[in-house]
This record gives sequence, structure tokens and C-alpha cells, in this order.
Amino acid sequence: MRTVTCRITVYFDDPFWAMLYERESGGWYEVSRTVFGAEPKDYEVYAFLLQNWRRLRFSPPVREEKHTPKPDNPKRRQRAARRTVKQASVGTKAQQALAAQREQSQQARRVRTREEKEREAEERYEKHRQKRREKHKGH
Repeated sequence: MRTVTCRITVYFDDPFWAMLYERESGGWYEVSRTVFGAEPKDYEVYAFLLQNWRRLRFSPPVREEKHTPKPDNPKRRQRAARRTVKQASVGTKAQQALAAQREQSQQARRVRTREEKEREAEERYEKHRQKRREKHKGH
């Protein structure tokens, strides 16, 4: 049997309220972020989810790491905690997944703009060739 775990967090991300929808399924982790204007009530969040469920854009799935806590001595735990605090924080799983989603949308936007520029250049070139043909005809 496959289990799906979902978690909704509504938080204040100055100057707006945002909802973070996280789901874990089959060892994969995905996240979607939605920005609200004013502070939403519980029933507004629920209504939003019911109406816009299909339109939520989730990040690319990230492999969920299964870790089994091993019993270790307190000094080793203390050293490990000191080491992790000293390292620069990369962010939470949700932040990493949102960053991957942002990167994916940036790539799509770059491809789209490149195609538009190529199409416009082709249209300008065709227009230029048409003008040259008309001048060659000797109007």
C-alpha cells in the first residue's frame, strides 16, 4: 500500500501571506507555494484548495532520503550538531524544491524568449527580402 503525506503551512512572508503545500509519496517530495494577499481564514484556504487543486504547480519531485537513526554517543551528536551549525544553511526541503521549480520555469522562459526572438528575426528578414524583390521589379 502506498502512503501519501500532505502538509499545508500558511505563513506571513512580508508583505503577503503564503501557503506552502507539501506532499510526500512513494519516497518523493514535492512542494507548491501560493501567495495570498490578506491573511486567509481556514475556510478560505480549504475553499481555495477545493477550487484550484488541479492548477497547483508542484516542484519537480525530489528523492526523499530514508534515514534510520542509529544510537550514538552524546559527544558524537554534539560534534555533528556543531558541524551542521557551522556549515552554511542550504535551506529547508521546501526551499530547495521551490528553488528547483523556479529554475525549471526560468529554463522554460529562456527557451520561449529565444524562440520568439528567432521568429521575429525571421519575419524581419522576410520583410527585408520582400522589399528587395519589390525594388528589383522597378516600381
